[in-house]
Amino acid sequence: MKYLVVGLGNIGAEYELTRHNIGFLILDKLAEDRGSEFLLEKLAFRSAIKYKGRQIHLIKPTTYMNLSGKAANYWQQQLKIPLENTLIVTDDVALPFGTLRMRSKGSNAGHNGLKHIEATLGTTQYPRLRFGIGDNYHKGHQVDYVLSRFTNQEFEALPQHIDKSLEMILSFCAVGIDRTMNLFN
Repeated sequence: MKYLVVGLGNIGAEYELTRHNIGFLILDKLAEDRGSEFLLEKLAFRSAIKYKGRQIHLIKPTTYMNLSGKAANYWQQQLKIPLENTLIVTDDVALPFGTLRMRSKGSNAGHNGLKHIEATLGTTQYPRLRFGIGDNYHKGHQVDYVLSRFTNQEFEALPQHIDKSLEMILSFCAVGIDRTMNLFN
């Protein structure tokens, strides 16, 4: 069985350790842990790992956040991976920092990357792993907040939350979304 995991973020050093790039950070750690590297390919950096007989393709779109659907759609079609085997990993300001939620469908909640994925795929019925980054910003400053770096306290706690994210991703690929949601949500 084949799976596609799409980590959302923005390319470039200025975005590297920002809250909006948590999808990239999670996939970087997964590839590193599994001894794989990302290579620049069409519309994304791509890597592949194996886990319990599953082929898991990891992509980090190079299209910037607001056009993430281009890369997700291209690689889903190119690799012939069904939508139910495609997991989007994204930041979420509606969840407290470090809170993780996996869902089989849902709204974009104003997230531009998810908006573009919905528009490109033509549906809200796709699995997603939401990583809470909190909402510690003043009204009208959400963009500044998501594009800012984690605080020192958050940065210290980040590895444990990323490790739990990896467990959830691998569980999704091994036992499916329903069992994973029951185990982790």
